[in-house]
Amino acid sequence: MKTPSRILVTEPIPEKVLGVLKQTGDVSIGEKGQFQEKGALEQVIESYDALLTMLSVPVSTSVIQRAKKLKIIANFAVGYNNIDVDSARAAGIKVANTPDVLTEACADFTIGLLIATTRSFIQAESALRNGAFKGWEPLGFLGMDLNGKKLGIFGMGRIGKAVAKRAQVFGLSVLYHNRSRLAPEEEKALNVEYVDNLETLASRSDILSIHCPLTPETTHRVNAEILSLLPSHACLINTSRGPIVDEEALANALHQGIIGSAGLDVYELEPHIHPKLLTAPNCTLLPHIASATHETREAIGMLAANAIRQVLSGVPDHRIPNLIRP
Repeated sequence: MKTPSRILVTEPIPEKVLGVLKQTGDVSIGEKGQFQEKGALEQVIESYDALLTMLSVPVSTSVIQRAKKLKIIANFAVGYNNIDVDSARAAGIKVANTPDVLTEACADFTIGLLIATTRSFIQAESALRNGAFKGWEPLGFLGMDLNGKKLGIFGMGRIGKAVAKRAQVFGLSVLYHNRSRLAPEEEKALNVEYVDNLETLASRSDILSIHCPLTPETTHRVNAEILSLLPSHACLINTSRGPIVDEEALANALHQGIIGSAGLDVYELEPHIHPKLLTAPNCTLLPHIASATHETREAIGMLAANAIRQVLSGVPDHRIPNLIRP
């Protein structure tokens, strides 16, 4: 009798997804945060045929070198910079991510975070809960009107485009910078204006929202220089990847009043938050929840689980849409 494949899921995921995996092989489930610890994955990976992991779990060269049976690594995320893809390919291990399924939830969330930040929702609610609400006042928690303002989008992929569509409902005009300019007909359909560098985009934006991928080129791309180019009332929103923003520079910009506010859902060294951000004024900090809807998290998991099922079943690569291609 053939020995069942062994599948490691690094922490709990939706039950429906686990059901698919359990039909494919024997499933082991880690505890939340268990495999974020350095060396934890290295100690167990040797006996597994498939790995479903989180963006917060490093799948390094040393992990891959110990993965004697591993056939596929499926990331529960669109991003995959936590995985040493080159080492995996060299070892004959396939890598999958979960594109497309997060777009609508993340775009909705970005607009929500934008409004919550520019109108100080969290600070106002906290004041009320702490007994500071003494009645309506003309100068209480004054924020920014969105109508007539300019939203700069850094990274016009699927999520950036979805944010652009939603933003215009609130009367925002949309500028964007992307490594590749959209076709003229798509710019017209989206009603967006291209800006050829991030510096100019920052200088022209009342709100700058980050939606580019994390690469060596975009790491700390939003730095002290870019922040200094934003208008003093401007709001920075990051729902993409934490390391794109230099958090030290952002915290200083907020404390010094160089920019007006910031809303963050992602961080450079998750789950650790820069201590200066925790005390920064006009800063909305949320715990990486942009894709946190029941429907979206289940869809993410199903895409990853199906890639594992297909690889372990011998389905040809060209029939598995979410494999990372060379």
